[in-house]
Amino acid sequence: MTSNLQKGKIKQWNDEKGFGFISPEGGEKDVFIHISALKQAGRRPIVGDVIFYQIQTDNDGRIRAVNAGIEGVKNLQYKESDRKIDHRKRIGKSRNSSWISKGLAFSLIVLFVMFLFGNFFTQSRTPNNSTPFTDHKTEEKISENFSCNGKVYCSEMSSCEEAQFYLLNCPGTKMDGDGDGIPCESQWCDR
Repeated sequence: MTSNLQKGKIKQWNDEKGFGFISPEGGEKDVFIHISALKQAGRRPIVGDVIFYQIQTDNDGRIRAVNAGIEGVKNLQYKESDRKIDHRKRIGKSRNSSWISKGLAFSLIVLFVMFLFGNFFTQSRTPNNSTPFTDHKTEEKISENFSCNGKVYCSEMSSCEEAQFYLLNCPGTKMDGDGDGIPCESQWCDR
């Protein structure tokens, strides 16, 4: 690689692919330039820009521009260590935001599950403040007269006492819709 600086104008530039050709000031053969040769330039080149560059011959014998700059455009003053630090900062920020979003999602899932279980237990539990409909002596008399035969609904009962027995002793009954401990209020046990 030669150390002398050459000068020319961008003759062709393909911004999508990041390369083009310089027409040298002395009228020699066009010189290939890749965007990587302009890594410290403050902007991307356009056709007509005056370029300062050094020449390098690649392994295939082609001439290419290296260490290039655009006339009138201030070069960025990055040191390699600055780039590494900046890259680490960006990685750190993305990791932090990733953990924040994961934590937020986890919290929302926990709250949703708590809400579901809270509703389930509230609906399946009878209120603690309900007073029993009968006293223990009445329960003993009722239990002597009835047994669980798979009845579930008020329409299957023949008396308030039978409904009370089923509600207190038999599983799966559906006779206390309002959960107040009084079964079949509209059919048999109206107070």
